[in-house]
Amino acid sequence: MTSLSRRVGKTAYNTFISLAVVTVLWMVALWALDVTPYIGKNPVDVYNFLFTVEKSAENRELVLTALGHTMVDASIGFAFGIFFATLIAVLFTLSKGIEQALMPIAMLLRSVPLIAMAPIIILIFGRAEVTVAVMGAIVVLFPALVNIVFGLRSASPAMYDLVNVYGAGKLTALRTVAFPSSLPAFFAALKISVPGAITGALLVEWLATGGGIGYGIVSAVGRAKANEVWAYVVVITLVSIVLYNVVALIEDSVLARFGHATKK
Repeated sequence: MTSLSRRVGKTAYNTFISLAVVTVLWMVALWALDVTPYIGKNPVDVYNFLFTVEKSAENRELVLTALGHTMVDASIGFAFGIFFATLIAVLFTLSKGIEQALMPIAMLLRSVPLIAMAPIIILIFGRAEVTVAVMGAIVVLFPALVNIVFGLRSASPAMYDLVNVYGAGKLTALRTVAFPSSLPAFFAALKISVPGAITGALLVEWLATGGGIGYGIVSAVGRAKANEVWAYVVVITLVSIVLYNVVALIEDSVLARFGHATKK
């Protein structure tokens, strides 16, 4: 069996275990909290809603359309958040002065709940896609920033001494030493950011854009459509787990290529 096949098998196994654990917790929670069947739906109820009832085709179209909208919103927030987290981390690594000037601002913004900033962001940017980018990026930015800064500073001082002997400048040292050493931390940031970006997208849809699964859940709750609510929740949870494990698969492949040890 090739190394790629082993990694794919490992990813599939991890995904299956994650889904099994979530399903068990779901059932246990319904039983332990004694949730009425009118509100609390089990996996069979959700399956029937999506595949066996008379209007199952319409139900799937409704949920999948909302999912596509949410994935676009999450992708925008993920891309902007990772881009700015990487850019700021590089600036912090190159200049202590920039870090000392910007870090207090970053920590101040981090301490303010996004839901408290949301009305101001909506007032400034309106309910367009730029609001999706701003709010999604904020959710992703700070956890990713911490991981990437840590990764860029994780290289051995001896490695920097070696490149300095050959007259390398800061940018060359960053490219040849810091970036390769930061890959494990960078992928940790990506894995954290995947569910973070989806959470940010749901929040944006609920508060601002009026589309996607975030808005669909609120709308379904208002219409007492419990099956629809649970279908939205199950589908977005499933996608989050799968995407997380896909990033983990890419991580294993890239780290192996660059000679980083990975967990078996």
